Amino acid sequence: MIRAATPADAPTLARLQSVLPEPSPDLLESALDDGAMTPATALVSTADADTPVAYLLAVPGEAVYVAELVVAPDHRREGRARALLDACAARAGPDAALTVTVAPDNEAARSCYRACGFEKEGRVPDFFDDGDAVRYRRD
Repeated sequence: MIRAATPADAPTLARLQSVLPEPSPDLLESALDDGAMTPATALVSTADADTPVAYLLAVPGEAVYVAELVVAPDHRREGRARALLDACAARAGPDAALTVTVAPDNEAARSCYRACGFEKEGRVPDFFDDGDAVRYRRD
């Protein structure tokens, strides 16, 4: 099941976020803050007992930017990333594009995005603390 993240999900999402090499904890916190004036959105994919096992953090713009997408290792290859991306696209509307940046050496993520219909746009120099990123887009 895909649903909007809630403040009660914060501890679980923080644990999931800890696997990222360059997480954005402030952006995630603002997306979960009911009173915050932030455009960031967090969606979760849940398992039994409504526990999040994956999440997507997105920021609207000219295209919706997928800032973070994390699936717990025990729940990979279950279609959760695709379901979260599709839900994000549906929320953004039929004319919205999605973009994402990935480390060039993260072949697992790059393969996932390609399988989900993203196409490579190009490199983004010095995007990450340790180097470049590859930008992908899905229209």
